[in-house]
Amino acid sequence: MSKGLPKRSENYSEWYNELVKRAGLAENSAVRGCMVIKPYGFAIWEKMQRALDDMFKATGHENAYFPLFVPRSFLEKEEEHAEGFAKECAVVTHYRLKANPDGKGLIVDPAAKLEEELIVRPTSETVIWNTYKNWIQSWRDLPILINQWANIVRWEMRTRIFLRTAEFLWQEGHTAHATEQEAVEETERMLGVYADFAENWMSVPVIQGVKTANERFAGAVDTYCIEAMMQDGKALQAGTSHFLGQNFARVFDVKFVNKENQLEYAWATSWGVSTRLMGALIMAHSDDNGLVLPPKLAPIQVVIIPIYRSPEDLAAISARVEPLAAELRAEGISVKYDDSDTQRSGWKFAEYELRGVPVRIGLGMRDIEAGTVELARRDELTKETLPIDGIASRVKELLEEIQANLHRRALAFRENNTHVIDSWQDFTTQIEEGGFLLAHWDGTPETEEKIKEETKATIRCIPLNSAEEAGACVYSGKPSARRVVFARAY
Repeated sequence: MSKGLPKRSENYSEWYNELVKRAGLAENSAVRGCMVIKPYGFAIWEKMQRALDDMFKATGHENAYFPLFVPRSFLEKEEEHAEGFAKECAVVTHYRLKANPDGKGLIVDPAAKLEEELIVRPTSETVIWNTYKNWIQSWRDLPILINQWANIVRWEMRTRIFLRTAEFLWQEGHTAHATEQEAVEETERMLGVYADFAENWMSVPVIQGVKTANERFAGAVDTYCIEAMMQDGKALQAGTSHFLGQNFARVFDVKFVNKENQLEYAWATSWGVSTRLMGALIMAHSDDNGLVLPPKLAPIQVVIIPIYRSPEDLAAISARVEPLAAELRAEGISVKYDDSDTQRSGWKFAEYELRGVPVRIGLGMRDIEAGTVELARRDELTKETLPIDGIASRVKELLEEIQANLHRRALAFRENNTHVIDSWQDFTTQIEEGGFLLAHWDGTPETEEKIKEETKATIRCIPLNSAEEAGACVYSGKPSARRVVFARAY
């Protein structure tokens, strides 16, 4: 173990918390339940943002920004939506403090009570659809394809950095359409964008599916999701896309004149991913030595470390590194040359291993004499000695290999920990071991709740395009048309 990290096999939760801290990703803040995302962690999030933002814009979406505060009356308009978020709301009741009459500190000024309480946004459907009322009059105004990068507050009682915090960063797409078909197509399209990002940027294989009514977003007609498996066998919901029907258009009276010259309510979607993706990235790939980052999201893709004894040695090595680093950057590879003299090379090797840098190049005087470098890959913890000539093209190939290898490894892990279950006894035994359980369900929320109460397992999704297969519910024995994915989850 590097840096004294706990072992995943002994205490997965402690391993995760320590890794987040030691790798310099984030830390708990002075505000209960909130986190400070440190520069290295934020650099990963920025790369996620950049890739997703490009994907959104490639599918016709534009960025905008809406208020942080939601009037209480807005939230109350959509009953199911209000009920779903009520317990997590942070509420602003006053707008001013004043000096305490006893001279000690500040107190809330009772004269500064708001006429209407404001909710710090737990999500933005209501404030956005109130705005859309002014934007939409005709079918020619549609579709509206808007995305917002923002922060969200949901007053969680039990928090864990990245996975569940009172405040987190995310993007939320909110679109309006002229027809139901267009809105459903948009919902499914954006789910596909999320799956593409998870698979090809994060190297995390995901199952695309639909949530049950119990697990559906409050106010949605249907919620689509991507579900990933972490290394402890638990599921993590990595992204959701919601078909909202005409629910929000009705409560905010967003009507338009359609092509037949008739008034109709607009059709809506919303979709989002958050800094929870950071948790997924950590837990899907990392090991007892530290972070393992897919090259596409690594802030530093290659670190070059000089191995030297004297200032003269360092000068000679640095002279050779300069053109090497330029070659790598010319290939679009992010490079760091760590020639700092505060730590020895062995310490640096361990530190960059902990921080998940995909490729490490070691270069000493013997290497310069031999015309070679030591090339180490983080995912397999292997190294080889190669000629320095042509190393840039080899590193580029290696980064692609690492990206693919991480996905291949995570997919193999998921397949090895996915089980077809047909009896309740097997279900209760296997759920203790973790993994995805493919089992029949009778389709009733009552059975779903009983399974959750007895095993802490939830239906993660009904997989899209899953084959029909007649069977009997694993719990009730009643008829079932297809299997669903059960798991314990974050």
